[in-house]
Amino acid sequence: MRNDGRVNNSADRSRLYPRVTSFRFRRGTLTTGQQRNWETLWPVLGRDLEIGPERIPEPQLDLDAMFGRDAPKVLEIGSGTGISTAAMAEAEPDVDVVAVEVYKPGLAQLLGLIDRNELTNVRLIRGDASIVLRELIPSSSLTGVRLFFPDPWPKSRHHKRRFVQTGTLELIADRLVPGGVLHIATDHAGYAEWIAEKLATQDADHPHVVQLTRESPILLERPTTKFEGRAEREGRYVSEFVYTRPIPPASASGDTPDGSPA
Repeated sequence: MRNDGRVNNSADRSRLYPRVTSFRFRRGTLTTGQQRNWETLWPVLGRDLEIGPERIPEPQLDLDAMFGRDAPKVLEIGSGTGISTAAMAEAEPDVDVVAVEVYKPGLAQLLGLIDRNELTNVRLIRGDASIVLRELIPSSSLTGVRLFFPDPWPKSRHHKRRFVQTGTLELIADRLVPGGVLHIATDHAGYAEWIAEKLATQDADHPHVVQLTRESPILLERPTTKFEGRAEREGRYVSEFVYTRPIPPASASGDTPDGSPA
């Protein structure tokens, strides 16, 4: 593994960083089984975000109501085909996972994994993760944020589309509880350098994250997917970044990340 003050107006500050779409819409045809999953499970476990310039801002989620319980919450940005999402959710049944993805066949495949493994701790959102973070997720509500193998947008003129930006890191930090964890993995060397630079130049006067040096409140071990296996065979090193929102000094010795006594 390689790891290189709160504000009340974080929503206003996020407008300082104009949103540039950080994903590509990919077309895909659902298999018969995926279509069945979509028709039967999506209305129960998933939701679509409105798109377009005339859309109405999304209301904040009540995450406990979403799952019907009070438990640590993790946001996974770009769940892909859901292999890691389902495996990690199964390994941590006491943690609730909100998976965000735009690729419909990937979401449909994840629905199948949820059904097959009888998982009750995963919900899905189809839409822009930037909107999810900015509008749907309340401040200090997440125990973890996972960003595994985001699109590296390798061309220099497209770097502004990379998900990891100064404003995005500040937004993620604000949404994490003190002690909550941001876990990023990438197999693109250029993007790894970009991420390290963005993490190293955060403004400590605003919500930010620092390297994790204590025990993580969420699972960090990821299953090796076919995509990652191919990267390793091709000699691409996987860089991982595990960072945390600092715990205020007054609570560092006796409180857990969710604020309850240790």
